[in-house]
Amino acid sequence: MENRDKIFTIRELSEYLKISTSTLYKLAQEGKIPGQKVGRHWRFRKKAIDSWLENKIEQD
Repeated sequence: MENRDKIFTIRELSEYLKISTSTLYKLAQEGKIPGQKVGRHWRFRKKAIDSWLENKIEQD
């Protein structure tokens, strides 16, 4: 699997973004970060997260 196609769990993404899992759950539930729920679990595509980060940086 190519690195850009990586799928993060909520715990992996919290480590990648250096934010708490509780903050990440809140962002995901409010639709403020790109992710999708698979059953009861959140999953996040690295490609979408990296793009989201770039857009956030450009907006600030």
